[in-house]
Amino acid sequence: MRSSNPVFSRRGFSRDNGYAGFNAAPQAGAPAAGANPYAQGTAPNPYATNPYAPTGAPAPARTGAMTIDDVVTRTAMTLGTVVLGAALAWALLPVDEANLNKSYGIAIGAALIAFVLSLVQSFKRKPVPALILAYAAFEGVFLGVISSAVSTYIGPGVVMQAVMGTMCVFAGVLLAYKMRWIRVTRRFYGFVMAAAMGFLLLMAVNLLFAVFGGGDGLGFRSGGLGILFGVIGIILGACFLALDFKQVEDGIAYGAPREESWLAAFGLTMTLVWIYLEMLRLLSILSGDD
Repeated sequence: MRSSNPVFSRRGFSRDNGYAGFNAAPQAGAPAAGANPYAQGTAPNPYATNPYAPTGAPAPARTGAMTIDDVVTRTAMTLGTVVLGAALAWALLPVDEANLNKSYGIAIGAALIAFVLSLVQSFKRKPVPALILAYAAFEGVFLGVISSAVSTYIGPGVVMQAVMGTMCVFAGVLLAYKMRWIRVTRRFYGFVMAAAMGFLLLMAVNLLFAVFGGGDGLGFRSGGLGILFGVIGIILGACFLALDFKQVEDGIAYGAPREESWLAAFGLTMTLVWIYLEMLRLLSILSGDD
């Protein structure tokens, strides 16, 4: 299985073992025979201390393995950097008529830099904390300007509603995942990826029509269609959260190195940014229709 999130796609979080890759029981220490997808004779545990151990042998306990506390700490650092960058951008880059073009230009530049940094990290064999935090900082600048514009031209309460909505989605998906109401299977993964690719393709087509034809393109960003696609975007973000939780769970279960917690934080941050932007757009449309 390839991870939904590109930051996991080149590491042991990704396993091409069919359903076993999603439904495997934890294997930190000595699990029961058959519980580990790497104990089926297909591949050794990528995080095993001795990679030359006989195939199917359980991985010994190892020091310096990733824990949930590591993931929480790194995620807090990364999200904190996003919030700090957003707060500074909101304060220093006003979106009034005199500075609107300048602020938007900086926001677009920051978004492009964040995108490039995310690609660079995605193709790195190991996580680079400086790259991840730099991505978070530039992403925060972009979010700060966009949020300030929404607060100024749509309504001061929309941003806080979007933040609360994002937090509620995160908490709801985490609860559903922990209660096993959401089962992350190979079929679930395939459906989410197909839906996401279709969604992004439609958004790209809409953007092209908007650039060359003016207005809102095909209307996917306003009105009834905008509301529908906003809801779909949030649902997709929630599905990506479930996939991220599964990848983190597998990384912990199979003894991923502690440094991989930076990748977990990176992936969760990207997903939360997606949800926040879709939530902000949806609430902006709803507020404009009042």
